[in-house]
Amino acid sequence: MASIKIRPISDLRNNYASVEEDVKKGPVFLTKNGYGTLVTMTIEEYERISDPLERLLDETDEYCRTHTEREDGEAMFKKIRDRRHALRKVSA
Repeated sequence: MASIKIRPISDLRNNYASVEEDVKKGPVFLTKNGYGTLVTMTIEEYERISDPLERLLDETDEYCRTHTEREDGEAMFKKIRDRRHALRKVSA
């Protein structure tokens, strides 16, 4: 795993090319006055992280549209967790 990169937010303005190169290697944490404010990453990394969740939300929406019976929250969250774990195994 790559080391965590932490840079001042002013580097976006003053050293953008260098920040962009770091982001290609992994997320970069940006600070303002010594405190974390933002994380920047490539579009590809963002999609890799968010796409599985978007698919799960789409599946949940479809399930709710096509089923009239309702489950309690814990049962539904268990199904979502199980599905997420199955997706992780497939993508690994």
